[in-house]
Amino acid sequence: NPFAGLVSHLRASWLSGKTRPMEYRIAQLEALGRFLDEKKQEILEATASDLGKAPFEAELSEIFLCKNELHETLNNLSHWMKDKQVDRTLAMQLDSAFIRKDPYGVVLIIAPWNYPIQLFLVPLIGAIAAGNCVIIKPSEVSKKTERLVAEALPGYLDKDCFAVVTGGVPETTRLLENKFDYIFFTGTSRSPPVGRIVMTAAAKHLTPVTLELGGKNPCYVSDTCDVTNVARRVVWGRFFNAGQTCIAPDYLLCTVEMQDKLLPALRKAIDDFYGPNPRESPDFGRIVSDKQFQRVQRLLGSGRVAIGGQTDEAERYIAPTVLVDVQLSDPIMQEEIFGPILPIVIIANMDEAIDFINSRERPLAVYAFSSDDKVVNQVLERTSSGGFCGNDTLMHLTLTSLPFGGIGNSGLGMHHGKFSFDTFSHHRGCLKRGMGREPLNAPRYPPYSQQKFGVIRATSKVTRKNDCTLL
Repeated sequence: NPFAGLVSHLRASWLSGKTRPMEYRIAQLEALGRFLDEKKQEILEATASDLGKAPFEAELSEIFLCKNELHETLNNLSHWMKDKQVDRTLAMQLDSAFIRKDPYGVVLIIAPWNYPIQLFLVPLIGAIAAGNCVIIKPSEVSKKTERLVAEALPGYLDKDCFAVVTGGVPETTRLLENKFDYIFFTGTSRSPPVGRIVMTAAAKHLTPVTLELGGKNPCYVSDTCDVTNVARRVVWGRFFNAGQTCIAPDYLLCTVEMQDKLLPALRKAIDDFYGPNPRESPDFGRIVSDKQFQRVQRLLGSGRVAIGGQTDEAERYIAPTVLVDVQLSDPIMQEEIFGPILPIVIIANMDEAIDFINSRERPLAVYAFSSDDKVVNQVLERTSSGGFCGNDTLMHLTLTSLPFGGIGNSGLGMHHGKFSFDTFSHHRGCLKRGMGREPLNAPRYPPYSQQKFGVIRATSKVTRKNDCTLL
């Protein structure tokens, strides 16, 4: 295997204990901060080349959010690393019982192309903070960013403990043949089902995984809402990064009456954000590749175009588009869109919207808009998804204090902030006892008796609190 030597080298480094001291982890994390600062212009240029990403969107999503994660981790690492003392029974009051946060070992991070810096760097921050060695596999689809990461990042990190591997499907397939101690994959649940391929490869070595996938994120808009605000927040979330966002609202659910109000508001929001011709806007991105362009363009055949619909294959441009009269059998309702198209699905009421959401695979995010907080809470309580955001889109992702991850088809596991540290840490249950006080152990030794069991029950029983019966 072409990567066996690299994996072995990193494993030897990890076994040496080099990555365990807090000072080492902090030094590597601070080096990531310098990478973001010193390579900022190159990052903006690479993401502009790969995705037509506006500098504002690139700095916000690829740099600013990463620095928030970095600072959250550096501010709290010493606390996160401490052993957590746990409760003990009466029999063990003189012992030490605690949870030790151990690094897993050698971690593989496979990143996607849509946020090619953020989606490898945020998990990398957690993996380093937890004391692991890491191999990073950036996406070959975002070519300029892949080259930047491969050429620049190793100059900031310890080469004995961290490496970048490039290549396409053949290289990734060979890489996955190696035994890793943890695999973190961000990608797609679309065809081909890469998440399942990664999990199958991991299963051969019983390697734990986090899968950040995606799906069709529903957005329910109730009849009681500020239509202008809804339109602006939905347009921003759907068309940010030209719709190539795993948590973007994938389709709207609303009544016919609300659709009639929403369409002019959506049209105005698109015009306010991107001008009368979004193709000329410096703030609207492009589809990442010809293959993706052709896939998304085919979806325009679903329903009827109410807003937008223009395309330019040479530029990989697809206008911000809203579709109406969409049928559930249409291709656009069968797969994650991952492009600047927003279909509207008509429902009669909130109950029908919730039933519709629950009849499909559980998404990465559910969105609900209403001026009535009870409506938002109903959608929250009666649906299941990786995350939830009421009266906005995407913004739950920006909080380092919230876990981010999927459920069911949309993924497995979570990260961000302390959740990243916990994901890349083995929580090791530890008990340390003294060599003396042997008479205290006598009740558990043969020959057994009910008297001995009575002593064990009295000193080791966990009783239920507030356990009483009302007569």
